[in-house]
Amino acid sequence: QVQLVESGGGLVQAGGSLRLSCRASGTTFSIARMAWYRQAPGKQREPVADIASSGSTTYADSVKGRFTIYRNNAKDTVFLQMNALEPEDTGVYSCYVAIKPSYTSPVYEYWGQGTQVTVSS
Repeated sequence: QVQLVESGGGLVQAGGSLRLSCRASGTTFSIARMAWYRQAPGKQREPVADIASSGSTTYADSVKGRFTIYRNNAKDTVFLQMNALEPEDTGVYSCYVAIKPSYTSPVYEYWGQGTQVTVSS
């Protein structure tokens, strides 16, 4: 069973930085896609950034230029470097991975438990 373990959340003042990490264990297959989502209080979960196995990345408009997603494929770990944090970035950040064992197999999706990020003004 694939498990995702996240770390790095916390409380930071506006303008500060945090780095989130998420390590996947329990799989022998390459991870196709890794991503971070967040959910602010009273709002729906939204995508923040994702990175494909090729290294190509996409970002939500609200975090472009401030957040960087990168991965260590050898360790099945994805990171989210968050700089110039704003109070609007507050929320629970969850790691997501998608694994597709073969061309004809379905995609298997897994979520981390979430880590709280709070940015004070």
